[in-house]
Amino acid sequence: MTDIKEVPDSQKKKLTFLICLILAFTVMNGTMFNVAIPDIAADFGLSPSQVSWVLTGYILVFAIGSLMYGKLADLFAIRTLFTIGISLFAIGSLIGFLSPNFPSLIVARIFQAMGGASIPALSFIIPARFMPSSRGKVFGYVASTVAFASGVGPIVGGLIGGVLDWRFLFILSMMSALSIPLFRKWLPAEERQQGSIDIPGAILIAITVASLLFVITTYTLWLLAVTAVAGGLFVWWTLKAKNPFIQPAILKNKRYTVTVLTSFFGTSCLFGLIFIIPIMLRDLNTLSTIGIGLVLFPGAIISGFLGQYGGRVIDKRGGVPVVITALLLIAGGCLLISTFAGSQAWIISICMLVAYLGFPLVQSSTADILSSTLSREENGVGIGLFNLLNFMGGAFASAIFGAVLEIQGVTLRLNPLSSSGDNVIYSNLFLVLTLLAAASVTFFMIFYKRASANSVEVG
Repeated sequence: MTDIKEVPDSQKKKLTFLICLILAFTVMNGTMFNVAIPDIAADFGLSPSQVSWVLTGYILVFAIGSLMYGKLADLFAIRTLFTIGISLFAIGSLIGFLSPNFPSLIVARIFQAMGGASIPALSFIIPARFMPSSRGKVFGYVASTVAFASGVGPIVGGLIGGVLDWRFLFILSMMSALSIPLFRKWLPAEERQQGSIDIPGAILIAITVASLLFVITTYTLWLLAVTAVAGGLFVWWTLKAKNPFIQPAILKNKRYTVTVLTSFFGTSCLFGLIFIIPIMLRDLNTLSTIGIGLVLFPGAIISGFLGQYGGRVIDKRGGVPVVITALLLIAGGCLLISTFAGSQAWIISICMLVAYLGFPLVQSSTADILSSTLSREENGVGIGLFNLLNFMGGAFASAIFGAVLEIQGVTLRLNPLSSSGDNVIYSNLFLVLTLLAAASVTFFMIFYKRASANSVEVG
């Protein structure tokens, strides 16, 4: 690819602020609608299975888009992709605000997902491509924004939906269109790179991901056959094609695969945590949506500030020690919640704070490692695959733990430090998350060291 000079410091600050602002809109767009589902169902007279498509349709398109934009960024100018993505996101938001019926709302959410998927995908590529000397710090800001927005989203959604109407949630997302002229001004110009998109490979991986997510979100088990066939064909085509959608060399890079798998399991822990906490607080503490948001809010705020500090540490010492620290924080926080499940909400908020501190750190540190591991030609699709697997990890965690929470009458207490009662199932789940985070950090410490040693020997 044509070399792009690093942008000046003054431009870095503007770009970083703009990326974080538009990313906050995107993350909040997801979490705000989680609390609006009951109101949407009431307005259109929908059953739970019908209204779930407001979230399911968005998830399916968003997950596939996060990978596609990463691949496109290897060939096309990022500011062009941002222009297209944000335009689609804003158009979908306008359709949603005006939607007179449920089908038009689904169309709106699909347009939002088609455009919104570009924002996290490209937000992690921009620091790697245009700010290499300070990418760790910028990754810290980006990951902190994700953590903060995910915590604030339910509060904002509850306030807007309660005072006005769920349609007004789309207003915030429509405002993202104001950022397009600024992105076009501040992002460096890039030439179209040589190469083409592997259309058959893109279609096969899209079918594989969509069918698997459909199985996870709707429990339509027969689609596992579609996943297996499409996935097998994708592997066959990838090995056969001259210029496949995902170059096998990326997956043969052991440092890349170890880091991506670590991020997958670490993100699964975080999303499992964020999925279970609101259910537990509503079930055991009888909190409202706003009350739940206030329990999450301190962790979101403090993790936002810590993520910025973590970014500076990454620039000085690299991402490896930060990954280890992040996973240990997640494991410690989950163990505390397992122990105090069923306690007063303020105690859970303090425990949640410990786990939440790992949120921005694990994302920024793994993104930094991947950026330094991959070549410029592999960076876009490599980070796109990283984003996709993180998204899949969240979907897996939500589906598996959601199914477990439907089990009635659980009395076996796995954590001897916790109390007995209705809290046992939640305590057990958080102990499982503790063990998963501990296994992730152990896996990373052992296998990343080996992969680095092998890389040095080969070099």
